[in-house]
Formats: sequence, C-alpha cells, structure tokens
Amino acid sequence: MAFDYKKEYKAFYMPKNKPAIVTVPKMNYLAVRGSGDPNAEDGEYKQAIGLLYAIAFTIKMSKKGDHKIEGYFDYVVPPLEGFWWQDGTDGVDYSRKADFHWISVIRLPDFVTEEDFRWAVNEAAEKKKQDFQKVEFMTIEEGLCVQCMHIGAYDDEPATVELMHEYMEREGYELDINEKRLHHEIYLSDARKTAPEKLKTVIRHPIRKMG
Repeated sequence: MAFDYKKEYKAFYMPKNKPAIVTVPKMNYLAVRGSGDPNAEDGEYKQAIGLLYAIAFTIKMSKKGDHKIEGYFDYVVPPLEGFWWQDGTDGVDYSRKADFHWISVIRLPDFVTEEDFRWAVNEAAEKKKQDFQKVEFMTIEEGLCVQCMHIGAYDDEPATVELMHEYMEREGYELDINEKRLHHEIYLSDARKTAPEKLKTVIRHPIRKMG
C-alpha cells in the first residue's frame, strides 16, 4: 500500500470544517513562483501546475529507472498547495485575481534530496523536451497557524477566513501574515471534476500570540 500523506498526517491535510490551531513543521516542496489570475486559460498558473506535476511524477516513478533514491518508498503524490499574496494587502482580496502573486507547491517526501531534485528536473527536460528551470526545491517551516477545512467555491473562502480569525482572537492569537508568512491553501479536490459547492480546500494562516 502506497504511503498517503493525507491519511498519515490528517492534522495537516484533513482538518475539520471548524477552525483549529496547529504547529506545522519544516517540509520540503517542489515550487513554482508566478503572478496573475489563476483562472486565466493557458495562463502562468496553469502552466506552473503542469511543471510541478511533471517533476513530482518523475520522482515518484524513479523506482522504475536507473536513478535509485536512497530511502525511497512508494507513495501517493501529495496534493497541490499554494501560497498567495497581493502587494499592499493583508491576506487576499478575491475580487482582484489579476493582482495575485503565488507560489504553487507540491510536498516532497523527506528522502528526496536537492541532488535527486536536480536529477528529476534534468530527466523531465530530456524526456519531455521542455524547460523546467522555473521549478525550485523549497524548504518551508510554517510554524504556528490557524487552519480550517473550507467546503465550497474558492470565491466563498472569505466567510471561512472570518471564522478562523474570530477563533484565533478568542484563543489569544493575532494574524501574522507578512512577506515570509503567507495565506496558504491546500487543494484536496480536482476543480475540473468537482462541483464548486463540494470543493474541499484547507485554508491556513500564520498567527502569533497577542502582545
């Protein structure tokens, strides 16, 4: 049975649809940075997702080739995630999608080293005749956060965010979004195949103790 991060780390990937405080440890990711409306057809965001999955599956399927990764075990590729911000805005304004900056990421198993990552980029470029230089190996330690499962359309996320912020304040915390700690979403549904009202998205915001 392939290791499934969503099932093994439910605290991070499958929270309840009510806010909770969580401390998120350091994790390694495949990452692509960009900007603009994520819904734009053939836009930068959709191209970034294609780059990420190509490298993610090159690493996952390395077991069938000559490049043997030390400590490798079979696993389900973790879900797509995104860190989002807009210049001059605390949090995000969903009515200004063209102003988005984002870092799209997919978590890497801990056994994947930067050397393995570089191998995967070269391997994918050779096989697909495509440039993967935009893909980065990124380490992120989110630390103390408030999070909640949002069920519904992406444009309806502000209502869930409001619940999160009310909860954190009651618990003695305040928002700590800045240039290094960002609005974070984890996409558990395939938006191409799921009705908007049934989409499942983990929303996570960095926080700190008040005062």
